Formats: sequence, structure tokens, C-alpha cells
Amino acid sequence: MLYWVFKWVLFTPFVRLVFRPSIEGEENIPETGPAILVSNHLSAGDTFTLPAMIKRRLTWPAKAELFSGSDWRGRVVAWFLVRVGQLPMDRSGGRASATSMDGVLDVLKQGQLLGIFPEGTRSPDGRLYKGKTGVARLVLSAGVPVVPVAMINTQFVRSRFFGLPLMRKAAIRVGKPMDFRRYESAGNDREVLRWVTDEIMNAVMELSGQEYVDVYGTSVKAALEEGRDFPTPVLSRPGEGRPVPPVPARNAPNRGAVAPPDPTELTA
Repeated sequence: MLYWVFKWVLFTPFVRLVFRPSIEGEENIPETGPAILVSNHLSAGDTFTLPAMIKRRLTWPAKAELFSGSDWRGRVVAWFLVRVGQLPMDRSGGRASATSMDGVLDVLKQGQLLGIFPEGTRSPDGRLYKGKTGVARLVLSAGVPVVPVAMINTQFVRSRFFGLPLMRKAAIRVGKPMDFRRYESAGNDREVLRWVTDEIMNAVMELSGQEYVDVYGTSVKAALEEGRDFPTPVLSRPGEGRPVPPVPARNAPNRGAVAPPDPTELTA
């Protein structure tokens, strides 16, 4: 209940008045039932702009460290993240991480919307980077529709109003739902997981109009921090030249349940 009060009374009016984002294709988001919204990631503003602009509740997995600040700033951030629907994800491994994944799956089991940034980090230069296959694992294990989303011009720039950071001409484009349930029985087939991920990222790319770089954004950022050069090959689309994997036969032996994604593949 408090989520909706915060969303409609405080949060959404503020975002619409101050940042004035536009949205196109909201009708592609299912009105009811579970779905995964998969988006590119340009700025911290993505995590609150999208929830503010859609009618349904949206939950984002976020690293648990953001919820454990001990000073007043940390507590304010934690309070805000909870109010905008973010879910703490423990990335330390073991039982704690497994419990975090249970929470993610519970969101979908309850018929709600889950948001994912497959790049695993904000784009270092505005281009679209390679998606991590954790999104495919989640999609195939949950068996729910995937809705591609493009965040456009959501980067913050200093304004003339006392230098306050604002978005300029921010926009959201929502694509039609994608269904990969025909590959559920593929289990942990790496080719299938990569192909599903690339198809989702290609849908995002077509909506955003970004140039696609076929390396992980996390690797590029690590190289930049260390002062190293890192090759950034540009492709016309994710999975360029990769063949479509065959759909598993219905009477084929099941290859086992899809392994759950690593929490680091779902948080940015």
C-alpha cells in the first residue's frame, strides 16, 4: 500500500514534472500476470524513470550493499530503493545468494513485473554492450514473457538551474513481448542461453538505436580503471552470424532444470 502512495502522490509527479520523460508502447506491457522487462542501462535514473512512467508495479534486483548503509545517507538511499520497488540481491555466493534468487522468482510467482539490466552495468559510453546470459536462465526457468525496453537520453547533465543534474528529452520505448517457452527443455545448453540473450538484446538495440559492442561493459570498465586498452568490436547486431539453435523435440530427454543465474548477472 505504501508503495502506491509513494508512487502516485510523490514519486511519479516529481519525475514527470522535473524530468518530463515520454513513453511509447506501454500497451505492450501485459496488464496482468508475470513478465520480465529487459532494458539497456544508461544511468542511475533508469531505475526510477521506468517505474514512474508505467501503471504496474516494477521490481528491480539491486546489490544488497545499497541497502546496508550505516550513516544517514545510506539509510535514505535504502529507504528510497525499497519505496521504488528494488529488491536486495546478495552477491557473496552460497546460501545467501540462493535466497536472494528465491526472492526474485517469488516476484514472478506472485504475478508481478521484474526489471533486469542484462549488461550488468551502466554503459561506459552510451553504446549497448553484450548481455549476460543470466537473463536467459531466468527467462527459461520462469517461463514468462520478456518485454524489451529502451531507455533513451536518461543520462544526467548539468542544467542552468543552479547546476542541478537533469535529463534532457528522456524517452522510453517498450517493444512487443517475446516468448521463448519453446526452449524451456533445452536445460543449460550454452548455445541456447547465448542465443536467447542475444535475441533479447537485439530487440533492445532496435528500440534504442544504439551501436552494439560485442564485449561485456564490465570488462571495458575494469580496463578503463586500470588504464588498459580493451578491444571493443562493433557488430551490426547481437549474435551476428550465430545460427538459430534447434528447438528441442518434445519427446527428447530433458536436459535438466535450468541452473539459476548468478546474482551478479542480474544486478548493476
